[in-house]
Amino acid sequence: MKKHHVLVIEDEYDIAQLIRLHLNDIDCEVTIARNGHEGMRLVFAQAWDLVMLDLRLPGPDGLSICRAIRRDQVYTPILMLTSKSSELDRVLGLELGADDYVTKPFSVSELMARVKAIFRRVESLGKRYSSDTETIAFGPLVIDAAGREVSMLGQPITLTAREFDLLLHFVRHPGQVFSRAHLLDSVWGYGHEGYEHTVNSHINRLRAKIEKNPSQPEYIVTVWGVGYKLDARSQDISAGTAPQNNVRALYP
Repeated sequence: MKKHHVLVIEDEYDIAQLIRLHLNDIDCEVTIARNGHEGMRLVFAQAWDLVMLDLRLPGPDGLSICRAIRRDQVYTPILMLTSKSSELDRVLGLELGADDYVTKPFSVSELMARVKAIFRRVESLGKRYSSDTETIAFGPLVIDAAGREVSMLGQPITLTAREFDLLLHFVRHPGQVFSRAHLLDSVWGYGHEGYEHTVNSHINRLRAKIEKNPSQPEYIVTVWGVGYKLDARSQDISAGTAPQNNVRALYP
């Protein structure tokens, strides 16, 4: 069984040691950072299978660290630790790209269940992408599923890991309408009840990167009262060149 490497950024000693104890029980190798400065340094010192991140830290806070992680092109799962009174921070954390959160005081069994769920999702995505060599052309958009790269009219587009997963989900199901709850479950891996607006934020950022006019989108369109879809008509937009031989074009 693979040993997971977990970074716990938590300034409360007893909580950090409790988390370490139970992560060790599920075969995790745990490193603890006691403040934001140390956490920020360790986050980029090596690859991590999971970062558990307290939002209230001495030095850079958890939101700053979360933002820095999501600026990196390498996807690192993030589980936030928050207090019950910090709903705004939880919302901001999820919108910045955190995968899940647990509120303090937390149930250890719930915490471990959420950790295992993240590991299962990452493993599932890894299997999918390791065997996925397709490149999809959708009008002028070209999505390299294996390389996790996107270009528009031959120009590369920089997407976060979550934005890429969201776009890939849409291009694999053109014309199909997805509710926000469905997208949370399919792209984020599990639902965050009451946080469907996190999907809205990611859709808006994705539109800003791929649409000519984000306020009048041609690709990811809103279906009022239901959710979003990739407009199948947008694949008729000519990219100016024919798809290469190894590119699967989603044309009628």
